[in-house]
Amino acid sequence: MSFDTLTHRIGSGSTKWDMMQSAFGISPDEGLPMWIADKDFEAPGFLQDAMRGLMERADYGYFCDLDTFHESIRWWQDARHGWDIDTDWIFTTYGLGNAIALTIQCFTEPGDHVAILTPVYHEFAAKIGRTERVVTELPLVVRDGVYALDFDSFEARMTGKEKILLISSPHNPAGRVWTRAELRDMAAFCERHELLLVSDEVHGDLVFEGHSFLPSHLAVPGIESRLVTMSAASKTFSIAGARTGYMIIPDPDLRARFNRYFRGFDISPNLLGVTLTRAAYSPEGAAWVDQLVPYLQVNRDLFCTGVDAIPGLRAMPMESTYLAWVDFAGTGMDQAEIHARLRDSARIAATPGHTLGTGGETFMRFNLGTQKARVKEALERLSKAFSDLQ
Repeated sequence: MSFDTLTHRIGSGSTKWDMMQSAFGISPDEGLPMWIADKDFEAPGFLQDAMRGLMERADYGYFCDLDTFHESIRWWQDARHGWDIDTDWIFTTYGLGNAIALTIQCFTEPGDHVAILTPVYHEFAAKIGRTERVVTELPLVVRDGVYALDFDSFEARMTGKEKILLISSPHNPAGRVWTRAELRDMAAFCERHELLLVSDEVHGDLVFEGHSFLPSHLAVPGIESRLVTMSAASKTFSIAGARTGYMIIPDPDLRARFNRYFRGFDISPNLLGVTLTRAAYSPEGAAWVDQLVPYLQVNRDLFCTGVDAIPGLRAMPMESTYLAWVDFAGTGMDQAEIHARLRDSARIAATPGHTLGTGGETFMRFNLGTQKARVKEALERLSKAFSDLQ
């Protein structure tokens, strides 16, 4: 397949395209949706083949054979990230968001605090709030142009009520790939404050040249007793509609505690999600990702170089993901004016940075998981929308 092939998703029920009007006031007929983290590429052949096989069997009833599904997750983690897991460590959830919510509810009580490194994926704070827990924001600092950890500041912000540190690794929205030393520092912080480290590693497959993703479990030997890892094939393969995520809990005591809670919800994998994930986590899927990542890297280079050429705008260097984090502070504008220019002039729907917590107030997040032609068009629109600053 060619990643350059333009797809037309208007009217297909795509959240990214068909909700742009209601969410941003931008018609999909003239707008560029660069908000929700969903890519615009056609489903690859091995996923289509899996779906055709499912249809040809013409059987959508109760199913078994989950061993091959769990084995595909085990194979992927080992082949792609060097993590040899046991299939007994796996819990399947209704997407990654469900995994986050279940973890918070299992290991904390209403009124407890959950710490997050802001700015970060907005659903972290949303899920903490929905479960009647309280957010403790630990703002990242910018060093050498990228986000870094500031433990002196973190220590001062802790209330003593925190039970979990919830991290995004690699980091959404800025694409930081945390180093082994940084992950160990996070683990030591959790030890000092008796926190459970919950690591969302859904973007771990999409790491650019010069950087390597390291699962938290491998970075910190001995962390098992306070570690829950979660991921999904959804961001890598654009199958979020299958609503299938998974958790990996190596520690037997943590796993037994979660299992007692989890069983009460009678959660079972769905046939569509199992079929697609099993097809994605395969040698064919690995080969496809090896083509996808260089394409996303070209989009990154094109977009970030172009943005940096616009006075007042600066893109934070991306080490992974397909989400660009652009600082508009140099324009002197507030979020309302930036958003208005993007909406009314550029006709681009991008995620407002303030929704991702402290530190995001002058930023906007742009989704580059689309065809190169649309990335070029976005740059032209941005340049024109802010041309009065040149």
